[in-house]
Amino acid sequence: MTESAQLHLVPVRQKDAKAFVATWHRHHRPPAGSVFCVGAADDAGVLHAVAMVGRPVARVLDNGQTLEVTRTATDGVRNANSLLYGAAWRAAKALGYTRLITYTQAGESGASLRGAGWQVIAQRPPRRGWDCPSRPRTPNGNDQVARTLWEAFQGP
Repeated sequence: MTESAQLHLVPVRQKDAKAFVATWHRHHRPPAGSVFCVGAADDAGVLHAVAMVGRPVARVLDNGQTLEVTRTATDGVRNANSLLYGAAWRAAKALGYTRLITYTQAGESGASLRGAGWQVIAQRPPRRGWDCPSRPRTPNGNDQVARTLWEAFQGP
């Protein structure tokens, strides 16, 4: 993508968003589902980034009024994530949701979130993982990693 090309928002089908995440996300597989997906494309229609928004992973936050940006993925184009985080919050509000959250892992700066006006609301310690004797699970590579919980700015 050239420096003069502009990114714009495009609708993305869930199966296409999952394929994009599978190709470009650094450390997670695509989530199981989503409420909606949005993409960032250039003037030629080439998709450069996606955001998948779904119900919160943490059951205690799944109150019917909260959504979570469960994945964003980009091919490296600048400012795409900030564009998508802002669009996700506008779309969630338009659908009647009152809260939108996401997480970053330790070592991720959160620059895209700050650029979109999001705020840190909590630091989460590393978790031991979901594997237990009664329900064995394969480690997914992000256990034992501290996380930061972010919330879209409520603003006027």
